[in-house]
Amino acid sequence: MSHLPLIVGFGGINPAGRSSFHHAYRRLIFEKLDHQDQQNTLLGLATLTGLATYKDGHYFNKEGDKLSLENLLTGIKDQLLSSTLIRRIEADCFDVNQVTFNKAATLKSTEKEPIRFTLRKRHLPNIIPDNWSVTPGSGQEVEITIIGNFTTIIPDFKTAQVQSAGQLPSGFSPGKLYPSRSHPRNLQMTVYSASDALLSTGIPFDDILNRISPDQVAVYASNSIGQLDDFGFGGLTKYPSIGKRTSSKQMPLGYAQMPADFVNAYILGNVGATGGALGACATFLYNLRSGVQDIRSGRRKVVLVGGSDAPVTPEVIEGFRAMGALAEDKDLQALDKLTELTDADYRKACRPFGNNCGFTISEASQFIVLMSDDLAMELGAEVYGAVPDVFVNADGHKKSIAAPGIGNYITLGKAASLIKSMLGEESLKQRSYVQAHGTSTPQNRVTESHVINEIAKAFDIKSWPVAAIKCYIGHSQGTAGGDQLIASLGTWAYGYIPGIQTTDEIASDVHQSNLLFSQQHLDVGVEGMDSVILNSKGFGGNNASAPMLAPHIVRKMLLTKHGQQKMTEWEEKKVVPLARALEYDQQTTLGLTKPIYHYDHNVLVGYDLEITENSIRLPGYENKIDLTSGNPFSDYTAK
Repeated sequence: MSHLPLIVGFGGINPAGRSSFHHAYRRLIFEKLDHQDQQNTLLGLATLTGLATYKDGHYFNKEGDKLSLENLLTGIKDQLLSSTLIRRIEADCFDVNQVTFNKAATLKSTEKEPIRFTLRKRHLPNIIPDNWSVTPGSGQEVEITIIGNFTTIIPDFKTAQVQSAGQLPSGFSPGKLYPSRSHPRNLQMTVYSASDALLSTGIPFDDILNRISPDQVAVYASNSIGQLDDFGFGGLTKYPSIGKRTSSKQMPLGYAQMPADFVNAYILGNVGATGGALGACATFLYNLRSGVQDIRSGRRKVVLVGGSDAPVTPEVIEGFRAMGALAEDKDLQALDKLTELTDADYRKACRPFGNNCGFTISEASQFIVLMSDDLAMELGAEVYGAVPDVFVNADGHKKSIAAPGIGNYITLGKAASLIKSMLGEESLKQRSYVQAHGTSTPQNRVTESHVINEIAKAFDIKSWPVAAIKCYIGHSQGTAGGDQLIASLGTWAYGYIPGIQTTDEIASDVHQSNLLFSQQHLDVGVEGMDSVILNSKGFGGNNASAPMLAPHIVRKMLLTKHGQQKMTEWEEKKVVPLARALEYDQQTTLGLTKPIYHYDHNVLVGYDLEITENSIRLPGYENKIDLTSGNPFSDYTAK
């Protein structure tokens, strides 16, 4: 019997703000919110970014002045809204007017005017050029004298050709919330986001572990390109060439699977399964696939799935720009016939399925808590949706490794077929929609629209709604699927599919005979959509499509499987965890919580374990790990 993988918690951070309890989603549809929800959204952003604090029942602005909540938020509303979503790259990321790059230069000298400089002995080249004269200096230094030509690298500066990005809300620094100890930004975001997801369940993790075996937990999380800032692989490869010392942390903390490792070591203390799949832009959905398969098979009862990408660095941006993938300033100017770009123009840099010129890079970290349906009902967990499967297919033979291919037709077709099989033809046709990859490149607008349109034709869907939230938050690389998932959960809470608002009109080469692209928020109601398909098309032929079921559909499925009595008991059990979860949300909105971070906490070694041929018992865990799995290949065994 398959178990249904339920989403019982979610959290994270992206350019729209904190993910849990739909804060980031509300930022996307801000103008559709009532006054109370707008105030709550603004307050969460204000405390997140340091523009407001709360203490002893009073609110204070950044200057320390005590104000009423209404006056406080009125004064900083415009600043909060403008310091979120896509915008011009801010100095906290890097100075777009002073991007450092090394330039080769040839210097000439004579006997009368030689070149002289001091060098440490360990930096001497293995082969000394003929025109170098080396004499001992003080300590470990030598004096170099050069007569003739000398080619060297000198630092120079240039203005960034790409100046827009999706950045975390201005002023938010996750590393200040815990002892981050020179962690790469990506991993700081991971600690914040995984904690947010876990605490959003309202169920202490120890309570979960008391009901299951320690190895019935799994963590699947990673990113597409590793940690590429100075504290990770970025510094590892850059520091030697600029004379800085490589640290002992840059190598290990740069690995792309490190988000999972951090969750295991410093948040959960997990001894169950772990892993980090890589699949370019489909990375989050690859990890989701591992979690879904584990829950369905019964191998795991709880899985934390996540992704965390922080690629807003000069080097990464230059790499994508050199590929012709990013929206450069000059191309945005040409597109709109402008002589210069304003803040409003940078806000509209990403235009999925419209007349566009490249994607907009972004940073984000998203995590969800998956739980088997039986354990969720036993613990009284709230259910926000379910993921019955994730489909992954490659592109086949390719000419260019970065070009799109045929795999996405297969993944999306399988996802649509599963929805039809589970919920019926009418539900697929009338009450489903697609969260498109929607990168805002001219190639993607044609190829992905053709994929979605052809699948719509095949299933006789006349007007399939298509969302593309990258228009607000940009492309967070491997975490993009997580951004799409989180936004979709918001639709079932507030009833709106976010419109593609930065796209003035759908481009003429976009396939849309059977699709509905809305530039305005689409009011579908909280139960108007039974399902959504999350779609990812990644470099290299990494395609993934994940059908996700609405909470009202999940409740009907649980009723069918478990019966009314179990459902009534579940509703009663939900009261305490839900109250605890809402208390966490309120405290976090006020800026009064910290992420989970356990350093050097309950560290176990082999001598601590009780080991028999049948089980292993870990100190502090209620249940043993069962070693008696049996022989799954008994049909093949000759005794």
